[in-house]
Amino acid sequence: MQTQKSHNLTIRIEPQLKEEASTLFRSLGLDLSTATGIFYRQALRCHGLPFEVKLDEPNEIKYKAMDDAENGRDMYGPYNSVKELMEALDA
Repeated sequence: MQTQKSHNLTIRIEPQLKEEASTLFRSLGLDLSTATGIFYRQALRCHGLPFEVKLDEPNEIKYKAMDDAENGRDMYGPYNSVKELMEALDA
């Protein structure tokens, strides 16, 4: 039986992300090299990324909330009346 040689791979990653991932993988009994290998195997098995990739685009409600916050309108109060609260909730 012939053994396969392994190759080195160098990647750039933020230190905090690396530390958090290392901690997670250690808790699963893996090191970063093994976890990376699993990712590649899953990508090959799926013929693509092994998870959904999409933009986390804010919707219309989030855009309005961001606009309200930027312009000093706070829908969480304080309110001077129940009517003001109800108007904010209806927005």
